[in-house]
Amino acid sequence: MSGPARGRGPRRQPPRPDPLIEANYRRGLDIVRRDAALNSLDADFCRYGCHVAPKDGWALVESDGCVHVNPKRLAEPSEWAWVLAHCLLHLGFGHVPAARGARVQPDRYELAARCVVVNRFQQSFPVGRPPFELPESFPGGDEEQLAERFRRDGIPERFAHCGVGGPEPDQRLEPWPYGRDPEDWREVFARALTRRISTAMNAAGRGPDGAPKGPWDRALDWFVSSYPLLGGIASGMTVIADADLARTHQISVAAVNAAVGEIYVNPRRTHTEEEWRFILAHEMLHAALRHADRRGARDPYLFNVACDYVINGWLLEMGVGEMPEGVLHDPELAGLSAEEVYDRITTDARRKRRLATLRGKGRGDVLDEPLPHSGAPADYVDLDEFYQRGLLQGFDLHDRRRGALPAGLVEEIQALAHPPLPWDVRLARWFDEYVPRPEPLRSFARPARRQASTPHIPRAGRYFPPDELERCTFGVVLDTSGSMDRRLLGKALGAIASYAESRDVPAARVVFCDAAPFDAGYLPATEIANRVRVRGRGGTVLQPGVELLLAAEDFPPGAPVLLITDGACDVLRVRREHAFLLPRGARLPFTPRGPVFEMH
Repeated sequence: MSGPARGRGPRRQPPRPDPLIEANYRRGLDIVRRDAALNSLDADFCRYGCHVAPKDGWALVESDGCVHVNPKRLAEPSEWAWVLAHCLLHLGFGHVPAARGARVQPDRYELAARCVVVNRFQQSFPVGRPPFELPESFPGGDEEQLAERFRRDGIPERFAHCGVGGPEPDQRLEPWPYGRDPEDWREVFARALTRRISTAMNAAGRGPDGAPKGPWDRALDWFVSSYPLLGGIASGMTVIADADLARTHQISVAAVNAAVGEIYVNPRRTHTEEEWRFILAHEMLHAALRHADRRGARDPYLFNVACDYVINGWLLEMGVGEMPEGVLHDPELAGLSAEEVYDRITTDARRKRRLATLRGKGRGDVLDEPLPHSGAPADYVDLDEFYQRGLLQGFDLHDRRRGALPAGLVEEIQALAHPPLPWDVRLARWFDEYVPRPEPLRSFARPARRQASTPHIPRAGRYFPPDELERCTFGVVLDTSGSMDRRLLGKALGAIASYAESRDVPAARVVFCDAAPFDAGYLPATEIANRVRVRGRGGTVLQPGVELLLAAEDFPPGAPVLLITDGACDVLRVRREHAFLLPRGARLPFTPRGPVFEMH
């Protein structure tokens, strides 16, 4: 007789999920599923009882379409939405393609490059927010280019673990386990994205008054639904088709103002829809590449014309629409930048007589100010970041089967991925170029302090001879009129003081100016700000201050001059190396010969 059966006791149940963690995750998943493009990928989400999810990360996506989620992670719903969208974008971008048979896992350089591309896309993708701090900017280039760069130069620390797997990878290639053919995740995502945008455009096929949209509106819709390179830009632009507005402001065909994202077209002009695509693409590139800000001290109209030649050549090469008759195009200028074209046309009198933009002869189609109309926004927004992200995302998503993009356009788009240097850094570089660092001498006539460990060993002292200090100085002509912004003035003087201290420049030759010049002599850079007194006695006349400084016997003949003003001054002539430091947006009443730094 066998003994009594031993009971195994109750089976251990898996721990119940925390209600708050579960509720946040579910709400984040709902946010992702409401996005038609992401939801089209038909992914599975494995959360509880999953041994694949990264232990110290948020999630991992496999090529079979399964997203493994760490159940112990606590995050807000919007953060879960961002994490899940990151994984699904790896699928949609083709980073983890489905295939049968053995798979070779990507190396750490490829993993980092793919996460950089996805994070760069998510900067303006309206789904959630990251659960950790991301770098302010990401490098340009596709996955292959970035991976090659990381192999050559190493992975920067800020990009080493920028995925959602924490220190572990967030992507994994697995053999396709199903009987059906492997999914083409990239094609599924691209079709869904196009379908979603097309549906939105069809729903908006009529204007607010119910009237059918014009050919220019349909052309703009085409960019959003079918041309990724400019689709992001087109989604934020508004076409103003007003015959009275066009007649009042002498717009023959079209013009653009980048600050408010408006393209003004003349509805009385008859063009095909293909020609309107060319026209709108022309104006969008003007705005996205910020041609109004790039012209500097050049003639506004001629620089506008130079940009027209470059843009029209690009659009012809890309096959965007059809070029209307009468627009500027010259095959001999192919491959040149706008600055190079400008230099050519300014010396060609015959060419200048034939120039005409889309706005008309003698008038530029890049407008400095928005045109007033009934639907104009009350507050204007700086769209620098919008144009930058729109072009960079469009470049990432552009269907390469359309053909390679012009090299000049690719260079300008990639340049947008690298933000310009701050004004104080560029000012410091100017100082580095024209103000040499003083070289100290050592002499036993000026003994140094002896080290405590070896007091019996004399050491030479370090000092700067007077002629060396004179060689390494600079002059400052400072506008102290009442129109100067005191806060920005403090920033400027702080930047100068920091530079002088870091370069061992003991003093600067300073002249204060408003209605009359005041010679302050040589001042230590750290004391310039303490001596400034904004008097506010009307308009500023700086030329006498410049002459006083240049005529001073104790001011070296080769020393450069920095002029700090708000632009409300007289016409200046400075007969040596010089630069201007202005508040952002200020303009000089003359064409400067030296560099201009805008502080903000």
